[in-house]
Amino acid sequence: MALIAVNCPEYVVSFFGILKTASCIVPINNFLVADEIKYILSDSKARAVITGVKYYDVVRKAVMQMENRPAVIVIGNCVKEDRDIDYRSLFKSGRFRETKVMPDDAAVIIYTSGTTGFPKGAILSHYNLVSNVKDCLDVLHVGKKDRIVVVLPLFHSFTITVCMLTPLFAGASFILLESVRPFHRVIRAIILGRVTGFVGIPQIFHLLSDKKIPWLVRKILKIRFCISGSAPLSEEVLKNFEKNTGLPLMEGYGLSEASPVVSVNPLRGERKVGSVGLPLKNVSIKIVDDDEKELPPGEIGEIIVKGPNVMKGYLNLEEETAKAIRGGWLFTGDIGKVDKDGYIYIIDRKKDMILSHGLNVYPREVEQVLYQHPSVRDAAVVGVKDKHRGEKAVAFVTLRDGFRAGPGELVKFCKGKLAPYKIPHTIRIEKELPRTPTGKILKKDIKALMEK
Repeated sequence: MALIAVNCPEYVVSFFGILKTASCIVPINNFLVADEIKYILSDSKARAVITGVKYYDVVRKAVMQMENRPAVIVIGNCVKEDRDIDYRSLFKSGRFRETKVMPDDAAVIIYTSGTTGFPKGAILSHYNLVSNVKDCLDVLHVGKKDRIVVVLPLFHSFTITVCMLTPLFAGASFILLESVRPFHRVIRAIILGRVTGFVGIPQIFHLLSDKKIPWLVRKILKIRFCISGSAPLSEEVLKNFEKNTGLPLMEGYGLSEASPVVSVNPLRGERKVGSVGLPLKNVSIKIVDDDEKELPPGEIGEIIVKGPNVMKGYLNLEEETAKAIRGGWLFTGDIGKVDKDGYIYIIDRKKDMILSHGLNVYPREVEQVLYQHPSVRDAAVVGVKDKHRGEKAVAFVTLRDGFRAGPGELVKFCKGKLAPYKIPHTIRIEKELPRTPTGKILKKDIKALMEK
């Protein structure tokens, strides 16, 4: 069963309700457009999709394009089709019965953008999630008196595990906010809700690092830890944040395929600036070279992960699964190193991937849309550092002979075909793009064009 809605109590109720029927949850990114939602619903063979007023129209548009249409269950009073089901009626119908669930059963399928241009569904079992939650508790020391404020969207694997499952497993509570904006509501919720834990992405902490927190507010705050995840955190932001707020900021590392947390700087113990911390208790990591030979501390190579948190595999993609998991090790595609104390440092990320506002943007997916425009001959999308987004997508395009198209036209063409955060921030029309002798576009040379 798919789930696409704002952060709300019904989302949490639906999440656990689906699991209790031994069904599998497919959380869908709120920012996706109808075509993208349709693909995920079709690929996962979702029997139903639970949504709310805000996303009803885009979900209905996606469903109407499908041959095998899933049922649409609607939170709120906006049912427009006779076939749709009112969410509240489910509590009266008694249509669902609790079913025995086994640890290895699939619990959640998290769709991550794939380098092939299509999202891949990472299958996470109940055992995967529970083991990751237990390891998170071991390092975060969350207790019954803790309160976590949730500002990140619940479709994200990071939010699901760290912000929802971990506090609930510990008997703690959390406060749901629909969005991080307006930020004064977040501050109000933190103070009035006596929040003890704040989880965010680097862009949020970048915003706070530049603000002077009044002494009185700092005294009132009950926060004992802050966690940054989903994207790399700059050393400058971390230092400024801790200086201005007096609060410890813990950076971690993970990926959806690992449920998702792999490592975190310890709350109790040494936190190394620039590092993403130590592997969780039951998680092992190695740095390997191209021949899969383990490298000593200090040397740079690919990060591979092993543990009970590693996914079962990719849905309907046996070949991709075999490439990703070899000998029980998950090959992340991320480049890093470990120091003599075992702390992990990320050097680079998955090849070509762009992180905009903490969300993954894969260039090839954007390029495939640009190639659909009749004027486009070549397209190459790269990530460029941006103060507000973390990174922004910049597209370099060459046009077919005799055709014309401006940047504005191409941006407009992408709308409706891509989620807004995937649409290139800038499109540059070039006469030629740098290539290898075999004709492959040299992306490593393309960023040099930004200086021209």
